[in-house]
Amino acid sequence: MVRPSDAIPKPDQHDPPLWGFDRDELAYLVPMLSFMLFIWVGSTWKELYPWAYVGRTIAAAALLIAFGKRYTPITWDYWWLGVIMGVLGIAQWIGMDSFLQRVMPSWFALKPADAFRPYEYFSNPSMMWGWIAIRMIGASVVVPFMEELFWRDYLWRRLIAPADFKLAKVGEWEPKVFFIIAIAFCVVHPQWLTAIGWGLMIGALLAYTRSLGACIIMHGVTNFLLGLYVLNTHEWAWW
Repeated sequence: MVRPSDAIPKPDQHDPPLWGFDRDELAYLVPMLSFMLFIWVGSTWKELYPWAYVGRTIAAAALLIAFGKRYTPITWDYWWLGVIMGVLGIAQWIGMDSFLQRVMPSWFALKPADAFRPYEYFSNPSMMWGWIAIRMIGASVVVPFMEELFWRDYLWRRLIAPADFKLAKVGEWEPKVFFIIAIAFCVVHPQWLTAIGWGLMIGALLAYTRSLGACIIMHGVTNFLLGLYVLNTHEWAWW
């Protein structure tokens, strides 16, 4: 016989909410908030930009590792499709944004004068290439894990299941969420319309494969190729 007291679920005394949030939610929120804080520092005080980028890369990586056990297990199904989509993604990003800059420069033109140029900033070549290496690792590895966990794992499912995001499956299809996430994704990208287009591409990849790993690979490949493009052309405004 079950006693009344046994029938009432007891709160988990070992894992209480923190600041009113479920700790699994904080695992997704804190790295992104930390990243955004460093972006604000680097954009507000331009002279701190290179060091703020190093800080946000290290902080985000450390937080992802610290919270690692709380994330949804990542499956790497369709990794090859992630590679293909990543290559298509860089073509879309550069092609679409170049087109928008030509036809609507008042809205979409980049500002080369505001771009950070490592060749000019660093007098020591070792420091310059060290910073570029961190920039490439941050964009190609840390950012794809952090953003895909936030946008297309946590927030996607949070919008489908507001009471408990863990009740929704990774990549579960919901048309409204598909478009909302793509639009919200542009908030952290100055090339906002291009980012929406890219967000629709990676959202479609998630919905088709239900593989967060494929999305991480797509994101990493696009960012890596963009970095190579910038280093080759010195069009620093893309970074």
